[in-house]
Amino acid sequence: MAVGKVKWFNNAKGFGFIVPEDGGEDIFAHYSTIQMEGYRSLKAGQEVTFEVQQGPKGLHAENIGFKEEPER
Repeated sequence: MAVGKVKWFNNAKGFGFIVPEDGGEDIFAHYSTIQMEGYRSLKAGQEVTFEVQQGPKGLHAENIGFKEEPER
């Protein structure tokens, strides 16, 4: 499981990018892979855990979770 911080996330479009803690290229994050109830969203600077997968357009995050429970 990788760890990183959300670089940015566009709620209207449902995607953004995560900067991995160990460096490397930014990882694409789609709202459908966020593991939470209700409205799925991320905030810039939020620490997250995730699995990295290789997709047709580059790396993307799967099973995005939170190091701490997000504020509602």
